[in-house]
Amino acid sequence: MTLHTGRHFLQIPGPTNIPDRVLRAMDMPAMDHRSVEFAELGFAVMAAMQRIFRTKQPVMVFPSSGTGAWEAAIVNTLSPGDKVLMAETGQFAVLWHGIADKFKLDVDFVPGDWRRGADLEAIEAKLAADRQHRIKAVCVVHNETSTGCVTAPLEVRKILDRAKHPALLMVDTISGLGSMEYEHDAWGIDVAIAGSQKGLMLPPGLGFNAVSEKALAVAKANPSLRSYWDWQEVVAFNKVGTWPYTPAINLLFGLREAIAMLEEEGLDNVFARHRRHGAATRAAVKVWELETQCQDPQAHSPALTGVRLPDGHDADNFRKVVLDHFDMSLGTGLNKIKGKVFRIGHIGHFNDLMLMGTLSGIEMGLDLAKVPHRSGGVLAAMEVLKGRDVVPMPKSKAAVA
Repeated sequence: MTLHTGRHFLQIPGPTNIPDRVLRAMDMPAMDHRSVEFAELGFAVMAAMQRIFRTKQPVMVFPSSGTGAWEAAIVNTLSPGDKVLMAETGQFAVLWHGIADKFKLDVDFVPGDWRRGADLEAIEAKLAADRQHRIKAVCVVHNETSTGCVTAPLEVRKILDRAKHPALLMVDTISGLGSMEYEHDAWGIDVAIAGSQKGLMLPPGLGFNAVSEKALAVAKANPSLRSYWDWQEVVAFNKVGTWPYTPAINLLFGLREAIAMLEEEGLDNVFARHRRHGAATRAAVKVWELETQCQDPQAHSPALTGVRLPDGHDADNFRKVVLDHFDMSLGTGLNKIKGKVFRIGHIGHFNDLMLMGTLSGIEMGLDLAKVPHRSGGVLAAMEVLKGRDVVPMPKSKAAVA
């Protein structure tokens, strides 16, 4: 057994590193969740989440994972047999297709190759052809955590508007919220799905739905059965600062502190930091002469980077080498890219030196795992972080012996 000193490097794209301030904020005794004192906390986090989602509409906070928030979106607005349009962008799009199947929705799943965002042309063609408006919702993943590819929700809204289609727009922004631009009201999103363990810098355990006025009206008229996830009941109890069941009290203390940290930095600065770290990481990957999983330059995620290893080299073995030697966890490839891809999380509570440590561990790991690559990726990333142009490396390629 290898013994390590110092802190473990958690560089997966979620759960992310939890700031000490947030950990301390959660270190609170139990309290009465029907008290006036708790209502002050409840109102504070509700208002704070509206600011993060950029909405004046209600934001539901569930004691759940993001998966629960997706189920809440479905059971409140859709009924068995309803047709929904979904786009295959990676493993998480596939998982929510599975949830829709379990609720017996009629899913039209637009195929994708897991190397770019949603096929917007195909979505537009299907909506234009749906003259009877059988499609009740269009569901896309904003930031596909399994691949590092982004789909722009605003572009999907524009497609719906051009087609004059009344379908709800549902967006999974579980790893997007708090790490990249998101405008719930301005982009005309009807239902957003998010979770606490990514850009919000919390442990897993909170799921979120931001909902439009249109979505609330659809939910009110929807006869489908639901209890735990019922938006109407949540909204009613939220009016007095609490929830219809015992909330995750200590996580709410952490949420208030996490949002305070994001707002102290300034959301625009938070988003710029993530973009800078994504660019520096891609600069390193380019010099290593490895491929990013995302092949569309316009769709690269600022929150994570998926990296493909050359054929014949197992990405999970590489991850084990890095973990064993440097006590650093990298994200695994999922489903059809299992063993082909590892994922670098540069999301949440993160800074330039943490990124340099991460990339250094990867470059040393590539040597130790005998993965063919060029050295110098760390230096290239450093130039990006210093704000200088990256000097192109020579074209020759030498395999590591």
